[in-house]
Amino acid sequence: MSSAVTAIEQLYEAVSSGGDVSGLIGSELEWWFHGPQKCDYMMRKLTGKSTAVDLKFEPRNMEAIDDVVIVEGWEGEAYWVHVWTLKNGVITHLREYFNTWLTVTDVCRPLCYSAGAAPLWQSHHQQYQQLPQRSMPGLMLAI
Repeated sequence: MSSAVTAIEQLYEAVSSGGDVSGLIGSELEWWFHGPQKCDYMMRKLTGKSTAVDLKFEPRNMEAIDDVVIVEGWEGEAYWVHVWTLKNGVITHLREYFNTWLTVTDVCRPLCYSAGAAPLWQSHHQQYQQLPQRSMPGLMLAI
């Protein structure tokens, strides 16, 4: 298991227990959110703005690509993907996707994976029957 994955596992444990995350996150965390308004649950937890248990973050799938860790999970009708970037073992970036399918590709490969290059990671929505059967937008993230 990579040290990046270990750091992200520690972060989710701290978030779920209300513990301190300051040693895991850089002082200038860059955050990007894509999803319905008022669904930025992780940022509210990280900043302490969330006092109630808005949403449990129980990762169902976690994969590392170098210093990028992609985490996928869901609860009820909420489906989320977090893309964490670490530098020297400290989290520097968070991209939070809420109710959106995601494909991750490498900028060194052709961006259109239908042209022959396979994606590095894709949402696992077809494997999980618990998710509601509805249309959600798809995005491609180049790393």
